[in-house]
Amino acid sequence: MDPALREAVAHGESAPLSLAGHLRLALRALAIVLLLAVFVPLHFLYRLFAYGSPFPMWFLGLTARIAGARVEKIGVPLRRDVFFIANHVSWLDILSLAGASGTAFVAKHELSEVPAVGWLCRLNRTVFVKRENRLGVAEQINALREALQDNWSVTVFPEGTTTDGQSLLPFKTSMLSVLEPPPPGVLVQPVLVDYGPVAEEIGWIGEESGLHNARRILARKGSFRVRLHFLEPFSPEEFRGRKAIGARARAAIEAALLTTLGKPLREFRHDVVPVRYNAPTE
Repeated sequence: MDPALREAVAHGESAPLSLAGHLRLALRALAIVLLLAVFVPLHFLYRLFAYGSPFPMWFLGLTARIAGARVEKIGVPLRRDVFFIANHVSWLDILSLAGASGTAFVAKHELSEVPAVGWLCRLNRTVFVKRENRLGVAEQINALREALQDNWSVTVFPEGTTTDGQSLLPFKTSMLSVLEPPPPGVLVQPVLVDYGPVAEEIGWIGEESGLHNARRILARKGSFRVRLHFLEPFSPEEFRGRKAIGARARAAIEAALLTTLGKPLREFRHDVVPVRYNAPTE
């Protein structure tokens, strides 16, 4: 991304869209609305006869594709009784991972306010958290346990914020308390979300609002590759507590990111790019 544009985006400033950008934005928004019009009735019809509707998962995955994401799975995602731990670059992480694995999520509260996407994420048992709601951690952990039981898989982004895709922050492990002790038979599978050369452009960082970021991405020309590296799973029972589990997952993601980038990780400067938190601190 151009440094001037990056600085503007980081501080929430909006760049004007071209006529073609407005057209792409309108067409993609219309396609998402049409998907909703089809999938919502099918979802509720399905729920009349069975539980565990696949339509929220399909909607999120197709919305990622409409936004330009071309998702490629590398490795094999576990299908049930799995706790995915992933790095976090964009709201598109949720759409891409949901389409690829059907997982539920822990996500920032701001995402719940994004029209359509927030509602569909709720249907997919997303657990929304606020940084300032420190007293609500126990309630959020209970919601996380229910999501794991219902969806068979849950994804957590323990960096606590989105980054530029070339950095990896220390993991905040409060949401990993659900693994103390781990539910019987549950494994942890680290996941690297990799946007390649467009990571910095796609990344949702700084003071940029969710709606502005969505507008910018939906107006973007062309498509881009999102590689989901499902790394080697491990048993959380082999580690003592959430901090050790988080450290083991982070080491695996860092090693994969270093291999993908082919260079040292970039330091994510909090004093240069203000960060936005998704989850309560420890």
